[in-house]
Amino acid sequence: MHDFLHRIASLCRKELLAIFKDPANRVILVFPSLIESFLFGYAATYDLVDIPYALLDQDRGAISTGLVARLDGTGIFHRVATLQTPDDIARVIDSQQALIVIQIGPRFEQQLNAGESAPIQLILDARNSNTAGSAAAYLGLVIESYNTILRGGAGPPLTVEWRAWYNPNLETRWNLLPGLIASLSMLQMMMLSALSVARERENGTFDQLLVTPYSPIEIMIGKAIPTIMIGMVQSTIVLSVSLFWFKIPMAGSLLALYAGLGLFAIASVGMGLAISAVSANMQQAMLYTFVLIMPLILLSGLATPVRNMPEFLQIATLANPLRFAIDLVQRIYLEGVGLFTLIHDLIPLLIISAITLPLAAWLFRNRLL
Repeated sequence: MHDFLHRIASLCRKELLAIFKDPANRVILVFPSLIESFLFGYAATYDLVDIPYALLDQDRGAISTGLVARLDGTGIFHRVATLQTPDDIARVIDSQQALIVIQIGPRFEQQLNAGESAPIQLILDARNSNTAGSAAAYLGLVIESYNTILRGGAGPPLTVEWRAWYNPNLETRWNLLPGLIASLSMLQMMMLSALSVARERENGTFDQLLVTPYSPIEIMIGKAIPTIMIGMVQSTIVLSVSLFWFKIPMAGSLLALYAGLGLFAIASVGMGLAISAVSANMQQAMLYTFVLIMPLILLSGLATPVRNMPEFLQIATLANPLRFAIDLVQRIYLEGVGLFTLIHDLIPLLIISAITLPLAAWLFRNRLL
């Protein structure tokens, strides 16, 4: 038994030395866990700490003013616009300036004083159903508390009537599946492009590739195009499932959707090729990809809203192409907007593509040399 334990201990010591001998392994063992712990703590939270709302108060009486003051005093609801007419509601919802529009009718205080029920209408931006539902629940608690103080527990209550735009039944599937059109294809494209050069090195065909008349740029383009095509097929599969199996109606144009996805695919492949250029083998390429893909998904806004994250993480999301792709796909799919309206998503994707592709080409060329 002593000899058996000694042999096992020797093998364990050998494996630990082999793992920790490589400086890259030491970084991978510590750095990803540390970073992702902070990301999950800050980004992966469903607690709403910032609910931007717009107010349309057509009554402007003492009771409605008191209710609005109570909302503003919670520290969670932040008024971003004060509307004058119902026609202004679409503007603040479509631009994602406000998550909720609170509309108080012109006879609000008069109805309460007459002993009638006074409705408050909520217009929700339901492109993210979880966020909209949580915000409506928070608001309902505030109104219920104010009603208890106002009426002393007696008399007709303030009532809440809500309407959800772009997702009438607040179904989680409606915002999740359009987001997966971008996120699943990104995972596939980054993995395939990251493994492309590393596979050549491990298979021993890398040297044969070098003696061909192709330049490094041509080799990179030849590896990028098939990956982009596969990514677009992946997006088409998720889109088909959303449309034909789950019956989620698409309001926008397929041409606009694929144009945005094409630009997103170029940015994703550029990141994957950069990983491939610095990886010595397939194992490294897979590790680097998985280390990178988790923060990208967490900071994309797919599960939790970006505005709910700390400010420094919101700044970090500006370098994440998935953030802009998910917003682009969801707005085209659910809202039906055109590409010109989404210029604030297209320009960052264009900038990221303009950075990642030349970086990948530079790393590719220098690695070849």
